[in-house]
Amino acid sequence: MENNINKAFFIHDGNVEQYAHQMASWIAEQVTSAHRKGLVLGMSGGIDCSVVACLCRLAQVDVQLVLLPYGSDMSTSKSHQHAMELIHKFDFPYHVFDIQPAVDALMINDEDFVAAANPANRALSQANIRPRVRMTYLYQFAQLSSRFVIGTGNMAEATVGYFTKWGDGAYDLNPLARVTKQEVYTLAKYLGVPESIQYKRPSAGLWEGQTDEDELGMSYAQIDGFILTGTSGNADVDERIGKRIQQSAHKFAAIPIFKG
Repeated sequence: MENNINKAFFIHDGNVEQYAHQMASWIAEQVTSAHRKGLVLGMSGGIDCSVVACLCRLAQVDVQLVLLPYGSDMSTSKSHQHAMELIHKFDFPYHVFDIQPAVDALMINDEDFVAAANPANRALSQANIRPRVRMTYLYQFAQLSSRFVIGTGNMAEATVGYFTKWGDGAYDLNPLARVTKQEVYTLAKYLGVPESIQYKRPSAGLWEGQTDEDELGMSYAQIDGFILTGTSGNADVDERIGKRIQQSAHKFAAIPIFKG
């Protein structure tokens, strides 16, 4: 299957130092050229945001980590513990804001209207409020201190559209946008991300017990294989990836406008 995905580089153990420093220099240039004071990073305790935090540290850019739990969801999933392990290891400045009051206030409370939706749409419509509220907090924080919001989404997630439009898909710059999940792990090892973060199952934290690969119905290794070779090694998975690419095309396209 042709994937039509353009990837100009690949990070491995032999060149990870080179690319880590190139990415760090790029981050620093984005901040200085825009005359910003630094960056704001949403910290979930996952591997992607941990790698980006460490790249910012390597860039010697002032980065503020912001933890945005929904009530106790981070503590029940150990995400808070992992985030704090990274923060204490590298002495990152951080802030914590509970988004539960804001999220709950935005929920449509017409029970009949909500009940009429199919279960999948109902669950996702509620889960996606959280990343959109987090985006709003991050941008207010950034505005208050003349900073940019730095993104953490990787190429595997982007390929299958695994992000929330106007949520975690909203940012001012993103060093991982052309980096596969395999490359993220290579960077994490080089940058010294705690092993507890490196070896846990990736999760977007949309609900208790949620994991990325279970929700996607495929592994990140399969998505990476599709990106790099045109196939995941499984024809059924290739078909599912193709469908997800089609279904998520609107997330990348310019907003349609009537031109007369």
